[in-house]
Amino acid sequence: MKENINDVRLSKHLASPNEATLSHSSELDGVRLSPHFKLSEFLKLEKYPANVPTMQAVANLTYGCHQILEPARLLVGPIIINSGFRNEAVNRKVGGVKNSQHLTGQAADIRPKDPRQFQQLVDFLKSWEYTDQLLTGSGWLHISWNPLAPPRHFVRIGYYK
Repeated sequence: MKENINDVRLSKHLASPNEATLSHSSELDGVRLSPHFKLSEFLKLEKYPANVPTMQAVANLTYGCHQILEPARLLVGPIIINSGFRNEAVNRKVGGVKNSQHLTGQAADIRPKDPRQFQQLVDFLKSWEYTDQLLTGSGWLHISWNPLAPPRHFVRIGYYK
């Protein structure tokens, strides 16, 4: 079986499914989770250099990209990731809840590049079969997924004021 170049890049940095180490964050910039999303978009290493995910979190992010973000992008165009994976320190710093799905790579805070597409993005995600949780704010939204359990389809419009 041919080795994927992204797997090789990741294996240099991610020690095991439960722990991660980072030696050259610039190498993670090129790791693609899907055709239009890079791992670096979900990590924000320029702001949080120690925010390195486990292999399981990377697998969860990949699932979210393929099952939710890529289909949404087909409809509304480019999507900006405001926040993706968060380690515990980053999650505390940004005021995330203790059981945040961001901690496991199962959530992202996003917005469409074109703000006029926001409502269309919300409408799509409300009815999308893989949506676990959808919470909206002013011009951005929190979307979560769970590759290991049936989606809850928990939707709260205007949750973040």
